[in-house]
Amino acid sequence: MYALLLFVVVFVSSLTVLLHWAEQRVRHRSGAGRVGAARDTAGGGEKLVAAAVIALLILGGWQLFHGLAGDEALASPAVTLNRLMVLFGNPSFWENVAETAKALGLSLLISCIGGGLAGVLIGANRSLSDVLEPLFVTLYAIPKVTLYPVILLLFGLGMPAKVAFGTLHGFIPMMLVTMGAIRAMNPVLRRSARAMRLTRMQTLTAILVPATVPEIVTGLRISFSITLLGVMVGEMFASKRGLGFMIMNGISVNDTATMMSVTVLIGLFALAVNSALLALDNRMHRVA
Repeated sequence: MYALLLFVVVFVSSLTVLLHWAEQRVRHRSGAGRVGAARDTAGGGEKLVAAAVIALLILGGWQLFHGLAGDEALASPAVTLNRLMVLFGNPSFWENVAETAKALGLSLLISCIGGGLAGVLIGANRSLSDVLEPLFVTLYAIPKVTLYPVILLLFGLGMPAKVAFGTLHGFIPMMLVTMGAIRAMNPVLRRSARAMRLTRMQTLTAILVPATVPEIVTGLRISFSITLLGVMVGEMFASKRGLGFMIMNGISVNDTATMMSVTVLIGLFALAVNSALLALDNRMHRVA
């Protein structure tokens, strides 16, 4: 079990390093301006080679841990892939996937729309944002796990608790990013709105929101990762369905193949979505 936990830490850390490296490379390239097509192609090839090397290192380390710990502690890459193929053919697996997707979708919808609107409205009022921003930063610093008993007491077991816990993770980051974007907006835009005698709603829809779209995309990317984490934790401890439940059920019966297959699937999904949002984030900032 300790070998499994160690591998999960290494796997997640490797994915984090890969994402950080990709983000730094993308931002460096976007900040350097436009370059020739040949150089762009070479840079894209370099990125693919680096990603392939990291993937091979992860697989090699995985196989090494498996050899040291044995089948009872950590399933091998081949066994994990085989179990994943078996799960793909099992209708109950897709029911669990649908459960997780529904919880994640609802949590993201509430976090991104609610957090974004709250950030715009609060950020547009300088006095209000000066008062509330430190409060929300302090609230977000509280470990979310300590609030889980309260969530269970209020919502009980099942979908509402998972959605609430996911929203608890993603709402405040989205709000803070949007609030910061509004506060950092070029003051000329505000003066232009006043000069044109725009109403507050017109200012919001025609100036504030369009001017902060790049930062909103950044907040969406951050909120997605943290909301996914919250939903997974919620499914592990307060649900009888979902991918998080499958992981905990695998732990309870020492089914390392199922644990690893679901963990890897979630990690690859998070990596793919985060990479897509990172590309969109970079494009929006470059256009802006």
